[in-house]
Amino acid sequence: MRRALFNKNRGDYVECCLCPHNCRIRKDSRGLCQVRENRGGSLYTYSWGNLVAASPDPIEKKPFYHFLPGSKSFSIACPGCNFKCDFCQNWRISQADITQLAEKEQAPEKVISEAKATGSRSIAYTYTEPTIYLEYALEVMKQAEEAGIANVFVSNGYTSAQAREAVIPLLDAVNVDLKSARDEFYRRICAGKLEPVLESIRDYKQRGVWVEVTTLVIPDLNDSNKELEDVALFLAELDPDIPWHVSRFHPDYKRGGGTPTSVETIQKAVSIGREKGLKHIYPGNIRLQGGEDTHCPECKNLLIERHNFSVKQNNLRKGVCPRCETQIKGVW
Repeated sequence: MRRALFNKNRGDYVECCLCPHNCRIRKDSRGLCQVRENRGGSLYTYSWGNLVAASPDPIEKKPFYHFLPGSKSFSIACPGCNFKCDFCQNWRISQADITQLAEKEQAPEKVISEAKATGSRSIAYTYTEPTIYLEYALEVMKQAEEAGIANVFVSNGYTSAQAREAVIPLLDAVNVDLKSARDEFYRRICAGKLEPVLESIRDYKQRGVWVEVTTLVIPDLNDSNKELEDVALFLAELDPDIPWHVSRFHPDYKRGGGTPTSVETIQKAVSIGREKGLKHIYPGNIRLQGGEDTHCPECKNLLIERHNFSVKQNNLRKGVCPRCETQIKGVW
């Protein structure tokens, strides 16, 4: 355990300021994420260096399609999450009892050396919610920056302004899960609220972090035309060049008896994104012919061909379409 950052001692309790829950944690108790505990009036974190994942992945698997395509990203995760989604596909580590996952603490230097050894151009803080292990992530991020390795978050976006202030100077890219356009969805399903997630997306975008967004499309929860239109419209109004990944739901965790999202629904989501003005929409968790490819939004020229998270050809020339010279936004 390590002393936690982002908190205030209020006498009878410690207020955690890491995320918008602002948990009021009394002595010998933990916050909603279950990895931050009040011991004797001081807040401690269980998740410092307690890695439950550490391996290289294609950057496309995160998913990032407009950030260093074809490169490896060394993916790490510590247990815990500040949401309680009943459809979580990583629930075994995000919702697990932290005491059952305790491992030997891994120093940030070890992560950097393994990232270098695997030829990874970035480190991805992923699988669980990186906000929850931010103290550790910040130490790794600082060393990664010094080593010339990029830092990318795969996040639910439920991060306080104070925490973002610490992260953004070290963060190169973020993929935020925008699960719904309805506050009621976030309150009922995730134990959170919508507006802080939207604010995180706006903040990252406005302050120069490369942003991609993923929406897991779940039957009867967020797959209506209106729901998908509202998500797409928010993104298009913020920046039509934001890549939107619309992913297929597979039954898991407490919704293990549910129905997978139909191919038709994912195709509908892609069409809606285009109708609302988004230039780059990618279906995820599903094989659709050409669905992984990047095309020029102006002349429709094939720019990046992908198959199963692997880049087969990249025709971009310094981020420019070679046919019509349209600039394609991303980090190339």
